[in-house]
Amino acid sequence: MIQLILGGARSGKSRLAEQTAASAHLPVSYVATAQAWDDEMQARIEHHQAQRPVEWPLIEEPLHLAERLQRIDQAGQIILVDCLTLWMSNLLMHEDAQLQADECAKLLQVLPELQSDIILVSNETGLGVVPMGQISRKFVDESGRLHQQLGQIADKVMFCVAGFPMILKGEKA
Repeated sequence: MIQLILGGARSGKSRLAEQTAASAHLPVSYVATAQAWDDEMQARIEHHQAQRPVEWPLIEEPLHLAERLQRIDQAGQIILVDCLTLWMSNLLMHEDAQLQADECAKLLQVLPELQSDIILVSNETGLGVVPMGQISRKFVDESGRLHQQLGQIADKVMFCVAGFPMILKGEKA
């Protein structure tokens, strides 16, 4: 099963993903895509780490997500990926301009083949004004495209607002 949880900043999407994973009573592997480039991001990472159960192994993967998912895949577990928009940022800022397109294509190909249940967390970026800068517009465009494609292959899609999930696709929770 593939679940996609979208929401704005501080919407409760990560907490919802963690609660969903914990309620399944399966082993959980947590894949983090963030990179601590400054003190503020380091503090955010530490906050998220403190919220998670200590028995969940942490796998950090800022770029090659599809390959990492394939390596840790096994039946009877959940892989929680948090978050795809940080992953997208990492790809767009990489010196290899083709990396973003290649890695997104790989992810979309690999996800339906995995044995693990997958929970993907991502920020919905398309609800505000159109950004003024070129890289910001590209980020919003590419994130939106990825979300649409993931929504097509996901079994369940939720949108989280103020800590409350709205079911967009799939069975109600």
